[in-house]
Amino acid sequence: MSAHFRNIAIIAHVDHGKTTLVDKLLRDAGVFRANEDVEERAMDSMDLEREKGITIKAKNASVHWGDHIINIIDTPGHADFGGEVERIMGMVDGVLLLVDALDGPQAQTRFVLKKALLHGHKVIVVINKIDREHSDPEAVHDKVLELLLELEASEDQFNAPFLYGSARDGYVMEKLGDERVNMAPLFEAIRVHVPPPTVDASQPFRMLVSNLDWSDYVGRIAIGKILSGEVKVGDTLYRIRRDGKREQAAITKIFQFSGMKSAEGGVAEAGNIVGLSGFKDLDIGETLCGSSDQEPIPFRELDPPTIQMQFCVNDGPFSGRDGKYVTARQIRERLMKEIRTNISLKVEDTDQANVFLVSARGELQIAILVEQMRREGYEMLVSRPQVIVRREQGKVLEPYENLWVDLPSDKLGDLLQNLAARKGQMTDMHHHETRVQVEATIPTRGIIGLETDLVNLTSGQAVMSHLFREYAPYCGPIISRTSGTLVSMDTGPATSYALEMLQERGLLFVGPGEDVYEGMIVGENPRADDLPVNPTKVKKLDNMRASGKDKTVALEPPLKMSLEHAIEYIASDEFVEATPKNIRLRKRVLNATQRKRASQRQDDAFAVTDSE
Repeated sequence: MSAHFRNIAIIAHVDHGKTTLVDKLLRDAGVFRANEDVEERAMDSMDLEREKGITIKAKNASVHWGDHIINIIDTPGHADFGGEVERIMGMVDGVLLLVDALDGPQAQTRFVLKKALLHGHKVIVVINKIDREHSDPEAVHDKVLELLLELEASEDQFNAPFLYGSARDGYVMEKLGDERVNMAPLFEAIRVHVPPPTVDASQPFRMLVSNLDWSDYVGRIAIGKILSGEVKVGDTLYRIRRDGKREQAAITKIFQFSGMKSAEGGVAEAGNIVGLSGFKDLDIGETLCGSSDQEPIPFRELDPPTIQMQFCVNDGPFSGRDGKYVTARQIRERLMKEIRTNISLKVEDTDQANVFLVSARGELQIAILVEQMRREGYEMLVSRPQVIVRREQGKVLEPYENLWVDLPSDKLGDLLQNLAARKGQMTDMHHHETRVQVEATIPTRGIIGLETDLVNLTSGQAVMSHLFREYAPYCGPIISRTSGTLVSMDTGPATSYALEMLQERGLLFVGPGEDVYEGMIVGENPRADDLPVNPTKVKKLDNMRASGKDKTVALEPPLKMSLEHAIEYIASDEFVEATPKNIRLRKRVLNATQRKRASQRQDDAFAVTDSE
């Protein structure tokens, strides 16, 4: 019964064209009407995905090709969202590896391909963007084969079929030089090379919960591939929790995917990817089965998080101005809701009721969560990312990353100098045309803020990717920021008069008329020290001043940081204040006198430790 199903995930490095390819597959399969107006990258349904041009959440689609039903899962390409990739590998029977014809295999290509090979999945390789200037699909073909060898692919996996094409222009070819028509060769490759799901229709129903969805009408929806049996609306199923406990409930709805939407069905058969509702409470990695004595389906544990950040209640003087949800209880409930569907995140309570620790794969993953929360009406403070260290046999170990940077050749010296300051060690280098690709090993601490530095060094021409390598001995202190800050020592609206004088001392983060408060960071000081300033100072008037003189004030535009940039920028004694309308930088301790006392206590503590 399962022979007409094909379940496949599309995997690739970020920006190699996954979502665009899915769009073209859906069009060629007739999912959209000929005259239907469909946005580009239709699978990127989240606002943040469209704004940033990346896939954050794995998504399902289904198409009919001849007598076959092809279930397609579009996966994220950024390493920070690798948990999304890992957990859907159990739902599919093959992967479509997309590789850029110019860039070749990148860091995330290696990561997602390794996970697919470990699951024993058959691979179909599509070399995309062959119409790109300076592309070299034949060289990329060889690099992919080298990567398959390096990752110890089986003989069947190594003999993967290769196709060539342009997702943007909507064609795929079996061989370079073939006629450029449509996506039919790829559909045919999926039908021929991806095996049908292995199922046992004679056994009772079993399904691993690989994803979760929510409906305001039916509640939580469990999504997964049926491994045996079938299920009908009204059937009683058993939920096997991760701790071994069992619960039962009747299935109220069955959702089967058609195109990009899900439609209700009466029966779901083995081999298909479906959604089931009826259980009030579910977690990813749990097993749903048809009888109470069945064994749970094994669930692969995810790679552990390597960084963590503090989420705190906003205790600043402007707290509650913008947001609807500002209390510790509301923030905690939202974080706990997030980890139900995002299992690569971890949330811990601390000994302070208004502070929570959030651990993740990377800073972008947490920054996306903060951005989602502020758009939902939450206010919070977030700290600079800190790496999660381990202690083994009396040694402190920290996470290290493999780093790849592609940049203009004339900026190589600047990059190497920056890497050296971050304790990075170059391991390889490749020159091509006017660019150079550098490979290095670097502590995860050294990655934080590196992307911003590269943007400044290369005027945005550098491309960076990184991948977790291992835990290794702590390599010593890394200077995160060489500049200091301009810290407001008063509260009120910033004035043009005050800002005109302050811009001579550094780079400003605020403009005239913006409300500031004591302890808020209003600019950058080129020197390493923090400088207290008064951006609210007003000109003292007398009857001798010319009335039109104030109009000659010339201010440079203030620097407005994105949330990711702000999180990278702050030091360990600072917070980012994220609200629905504002992103502010501030000191942890707002009062200057208290801040100085806290700094002195910290220095004394270090002195005692050193003397011991």
